[in-house]
This record gives sequence, structure tokens and C-alpha cells, in this order.
Amino acid sequence: MGRSYRIPLPALAASAFVLVTLAIAMVFFVAPNDADQGFSQRIFYFHVSIAITAYACFAGGAWKAFRHLTRRDPRYDLESYVAVHQGVILGVLVLLTGSIWAKISWGHWWLWSEDQLVLFLVLFLFYCAYFMLRFSVDPGPQRANLSAVYALFGVVLIPVSFAAIRLAKNLIHPVVFTLQGPRFGGWILVTYCVAQAAMLVLAYTLYRVELAGKLLDSRLRELREVLA
Repeated sequence: MGRSYRIPLPALAASAFVLVTLAIAMVFFVAPNDADQGFSQRIFYFHVSIAITAYACFAGGAWKAFRHLTRRDPRYDLESYVAVHQGVILGVLVLLTGSIWAKISWGHWWLWSEDQLVLFLVLFLFYCAYFMLRFSVDPGPQRANLSAVYALFGVVLIPVSFAAIRLAKNLIHPVVFTLQGPRFGGWILVTYCVAQAAMLVLAYTLYRVELAGKLLDSRLRELREVLA
């Protein structure tokens, strides 16, 4: 099967490094302090951009799972696995940065009464269970198909988790994006856009690196089996 052109990994890694460095510089030296939360609000640039990127990884994993179910190409199964893996790693960072931000701004590390917090935790745990399912089945078509179906169903939780922020009745999790656009502008908006771009490019770079390693490992196993 032919593959479309992809950006070379070294160029992608260099772009990620430049964007991440620029984002950090803008967060700490360009973006102004928030009128209400002061310096601590700067974690917003990391927390929100990581959360959006985690959603993108889970959605990407579901898309690759769908491609696997329709094409029965083992590579799509591997790509789905790597995307979900990256999403879970980012999910840990979402929960960590969110808890730090909540403690500093509202005095609570976690509130079980907050639907938006609990729903993201449910989404995170759902995808953690993906690995329990995957590695409880021997490698082969059955494992690939079960993993793909699971990842595909999980994508339903993404809009539910995202909508919970909009439907929240209090301000423990502020709504900064509305149908009318962002509730901020100027350097705050520019800094957020750079941070979001940096996180997306970094996640895609890490995805490509992990995928390359998994493909190499798979080929080495096949070679050992041939030579055995």
C-alpha cells in the first residue's frame, strides 16, 4: 500500500524543539499576568494545550482503529496503539497540571462533585483499560480487532468530557472558548496558539518516534523467527 509524503523525522523534531522553546519563552516572558489569578494562570497555556492534544491523540487512535477494521492492515492497529499510548501519557499531564492549577487558584486538588473533572478521569481510565485488554490477548488478528473496537468506542467519551466543561454550573474550571470565540485576546491569545501548536507538533513527533521504534522491533522479531 502506498504511503503519502510525511515530514522527515529530524525536521519534525527540530520544529518541535523550536516551537516548545518559543512557547515557554512567551508563557513566562511575554504573556501578561492574569488580572484575577496572577502568575499562577500561566499554567493555563500548558494545561489546556495538553488536554486538547490528548483529545486529538485519542481521536487519532480511534481513526486508525477504524482504518484497521475496514482495511485489516496490521500497521493501522499499531498506529492506533501508539496514538492511544501518547494520549494516556498526556492524560497524566492533564490531571497533574489541572490539580496544581486547581489547588493554587481554588484551594482544592480535586473535587469529586465536579462532573468535568470526573468525566476526564473516566476517559483517562477507559483508555488505561485499553492496555489491559490488549495485553490480555495473544498477538494476532483477534487482539488487533478487539483493540480497534475498544478504541473506536472510546472516542464517544471525548465530546462528553469536553461538553462537561461547557455545562458546568460553577467556575472551578473556567470556560475560555465559546461559540463567539475566545474570551481573551492580544498576547494571551498569541501565546496560547503558539503553545497549542508546540504541543501538537511535539506529540506528533513523539508519536512518530515511538511508531518507528515499534516497527523496527516488529521487523527484528520477524527476522529472528525466519532465522530460527
